[in-house]
Amino acid sequence: MIMRIFQVLVREGKEKEFGEFFHNKAIPLMKGTDGIVQVLPGAPRSDSPREFSFVMVWDSLASLKAFVGEDYQTPHIDPAEAELVEARTIKHYDLVD
Repeated sequence: MIMRIFQVLVREGKEKEFGEFFHNKAIPLMKGTDGIVQVLPGAPRSDSPREFSFVMVWDSLASLKAFVGEDYQTPHIDPAEAELVEARTIKHYDLVD
């Protein structure tokens, strides 16, 4: 299994708008995606009010690639969120039991 950690830094002043996108579109989309075993969405805390994240566990690299394409190491952004995001990072790990 593959653990994928996706982190987003939202543009200053866009926190509320991104939060609505995150809760209403991104979380339901990821929870309904084939190949995802678990989704752990992370909302901002007071010490990092512009940071959102997802920890996703995928059943296989093949499933992950089926969702994002061969270039799975590049963070893919929904066009609806592109203007809201200042920076993004993505990391992958083999899940250890």
